[in-house]
Amino acid sequence: MSFEQHLEAPLGEGALVDAPHSGAAGGAACGDLIRISVRVERGHVAEVGFDASGCGATRAAGSAIVELVEGAPLLEAARTDADRVSATLGGLSPSKRHAADLAADALHRALGAAAGDGQFALRPSARRTLVAMSGGVDSAAAAQLALDAGDEVVAVTLELWADAATDGGRSCCSPQAVVGARALAHGMGIPHFTLDLRDSFRAQVVDDFLAGYAAGRTPNPCVRCNGFVRFDAMLALAGSLGAARLATGHYARVAHDDYGPLVRSAAHPRKDQSYMLARLRGEQLERLTFPLGGLEKPAVRALARDAGLPVADKRESQDLCFLAGSGRKAFMRRHGGRRLAPAPGEIVDQKGRLLASHSGHHDYTVGQRRGLGVAGSEPLYVLSKDATSNRVVVGSRSELATSDVRLEDVILHRPAERVRAARLRYRASPIPCRAVPREAGVELQLERPADVAAPGQVACLMDDELVVGCGTIAEHAA
Repeated sequence: MSFEQHLEAPLGEGALVDAPHSGAAGGAACGDLIRISVRVERGHVAEVGFDASGCGATRAAGSAIVELVEGAPLLEAARTDADRVSATLGGLSPSKRHAADLAADALHRALGAAAGDGQFALRPSARRTLVAMSGGVDSAAAAQLALDAGDEVVAVTLELWADAATDGGRSCCSPQAVVGARALAHGMGIPHFTLDLRDSFRAQVVDDFLAGYAAGRTPNPCVRCNGFVRFDAMLALAGSLGAARLATGHYARVAHDDYGPLVRSAAHPRKDQSYMLARLRGEQLERLTFPLGGLEKPAVRALARDAGLPVADKRESQDLCFLAGSGRKAFMRRHGGRRLAPAPGEIVDQKGRLLASHSGHHDYTVGQRRGLGVAGSEPLYVLSKDATSNRVVVGSRSELATSDVRLEDVILHRPAERVRAARLRYRASPIPCRAVPREAGVELQLERPADVAAPGQVACLMDDELVVGCGTIAEHAA
């Protein structure tokens, strides 16, 4: 059908009005809005419908989606991009190209809704690999390695957070990141799915992050996200797609002992991300692979460059995904409500002597040295925080050190006797220790004092290179 035919007699307009699996794109900013709905049966897109408002090109693009996708195998539908929509309409001019972009985005949101509901079950294939793609070089390299191995590769990107005040271009899970990752996957010839997990991420990760700071703690949202949100959702999708495995771009490995699989440190410590994966369970690891675990970053970039991937030299973001371009303090002010609003309080020493004032204990973390606003004869560090009194206690580095750390919310993948060392924060070197089970958790008895054991942070429990458990730091004593 030509552009004029799609415009005058659009296919599927008004169909599937009440269908549960739909996606919308556009809105007030551009004045064009399109909603696409799908019905998936037996691995095919059995029916497609759309509604559109705004310019005629958007209506025509919705009809083109119906022509392209209705009756198509699911994985073929997941390859549909704006270029195919435009081509179906005879090639859209630059002024109308946005209609194809909106229609493609709405389609993929609808397919993602069906995927999130588990509304399909493709026949299992030992050569099918689902790859988690963020739009960065690491996940792209993981996908390329799977392609090079001859696998049938499918990509998934998680949409976890949308906030106009953050920089979506620097986040791995924003709407902008989803669009970028999808374009990258399609450019590699890979079908792509998006899972919208914003509600779960807000409830399980962001709310916990805000509550932790309000309570005087320093939570680690990445470990929690991997343990409670990301991997469960992606592995469920892998099952629906009949994929034998899920591959990610993490720098870690999987090893097996007599009891099953465990996370193992990456071959090169400088990039090791095993700490972030400490909550993963054995049954999850049975279906996971980390193809970059034996590589260094320059080798990964070279691999991507040799494959002609456009993200080969893309800069890495150092921010938490939901803080990108914003900063922790601004984020907490914006989303924390009254509990994280500015509130004057005292900065005192161990003896309770007033040294300075502050505007909220949640602006500080245990172990912090810079930005205290306190002059002293020696460098001062945050030793503790009291959320009830809104008081921050500072002292010397020697006062900060501790040899005993109590853990709560402990997960032991192996018996406590297997714990030989603990990493008390990301990028920290493991400290040799004993793990002693207690009624309320586990006590770590460190062989040498640790400078920082911040309540709320994760302690990753190690047996040489193997992650055998983790727990949340509850308190420490010098």
